Amino acid sequence: METPLETANLNDEQALVAALRAGDDAAFSTLVERYQASMVRIAGIYVADDDAAEEVTQETWLALLRGLDRFEGRSSLKTWLFTILTNRAKTRAARDGRSVRLELDESPEEPAVPSWRFHSADSSGTMGHWTAAGAPQSWKQPEEHLLAAETRALIDAAIQRLPPNQRTVISLRDIEGFSSDDVCNMLSISETNQRVLLHRARSRVRQALESYIREH
Repeated sequence: METPLETANLNDEQALVAALRAGDDAAFSTLVERYQASMVRIAGIYVADDDAAEEVTQETWLALLRGLDRFEGRSSLKTWLFTILTNRAKTRAARDGRSVRLELDESPEEPAVPSWRFHSADSSGTMGHWTAAGAPQSWKQPEEHLLAAETRALIDAAIQRLPPNQRTVISLRDIEGFSSDDVCNMLSISETNQRVLLHRARSRVRQALESYIREH
């Protein structure tokens, strides 16, 4: 006898939800395979260690299964799942005495690009222009170079060094592919805050990549 999952395209979300509601183990395994690693990574931004991140993720899966009847499809299943995850992670972090502030806890005047990269007022006719050392580096590198393991590792390391608020937003936007509206709703932050946090995070990651390209 065919299950709902076997008769549908796995990318058909309605079919996947129907299969989950029917108790299809293969549908649940498909969902875990797709999102488990990402969920643990996002939970880890909030909680103290890997074990806590794993526990929050398992709690999220249970909450998903128990709450499927309440899923109305107003957002994607992925967005709904990660909203549950971030709420659970925040609750766990608060219980453990941790907090991740997602408002703009840095000075609004903080420049996205360091001032040393521009000519100063003393430079006649060039104020505000890039210095030779500060000018952006070309990213027109061979595709295999940009996708090389060491470059990907550099990006991951740069993201890990970001403040938690920036790391959360760039992870959800640029790694997990959520829209700005999804991230604002998921994290309960304004569009302005989301945009500024994302811009600052991307700027810092770009600076790390530019330094790498200069050296290579």
